[in-house]
Amino acid sequence: MNVVLELHNVSKRYGTNTMALNDINFAVNEGEFVSIIGPSGAGKSTLLRCINRMIDASSGEIIFDGVNVLNLGKKGLRRLRTKIGMVFQHYNLVNRLSVIENVLHGRLGYKSTLTGVLGLYSEEEKRQAIYILGLLGLENQVYKRCDQLSGGQKQRVGIARALIQNPKVLLCDEPIASLDPNAAKIIMDHLKNISSTLGITCLVNLHQVDVALKYSDRIIGINNGRKVYDGSPKEITEEIVHNIYGSEVKELIL
Repeated sequence: MNVVLELHNVSKRYGTNTMALNDINFAVNEGEFVSIIGPSGAGKSTLLRCINRMIDASSGEIIFDGVNVLNLGKKGLRRLRTKIGMVFQHYNLVNRLSVIENVLHGRLGYKSTLTGVLGLYSEEEKRQAIYILGLLGLENQVYKRCDQLSGGQKQRVGIARALIQNPKVLLCDEPIASLDPNAAKIIMDHLKNISSTLGITCLVNLHQVDVALKYSDRIIGINNGRKVYDGSPKEITEEIVHNIYGSEVKELIL
């Protein structure tokens, strides 16, 4: 198995006394589906955002594809972000644009500023966008405005936008938090399928333990900025869940 991502002693400090991440270490293999679970405010979102440098870690090393992400300049960072797709809780779509236009925005990292501003995409890129939308069950929504879609459909557009980048890794930040159970299941099924059939590594922040247990190859538990669990879903006990979630545990089902 090829290791695609490694974190060594990664910490993120805000001000003098807030440690959002505290000495995080783990490595992720190509094609692995990893869920990161933990209570609200545990540091899950900060962790994902440090990996693609939407936030700068305060210390440590993040090695992606053999390169330390923290050392990259503007150009290197732009190149890095083409290989790391990001899926957001609140979709981050441009509502007045069509589905296909939103998906094609995933190609902007490959373009000069001018071609990006002008929205110049090749026929091949458009074909690829339509193909990916078909894989995600959105073939009938290609030219619809995004503000006409349901939440679950919007999230699938967000996934398509990430996939058209041709990424090695997908970072998904609470991708089902705003969705009803049926839409959430569709999203998780698609993400699992993407990981297993396309070999794309998925790191998914989740609040729901039962969902993490069902879909993950591996679960990382974070509490208070620290890694408190890293292992197979099969080995998770109520005690471990309690360790990860502390007093929130009453709401969670095992």
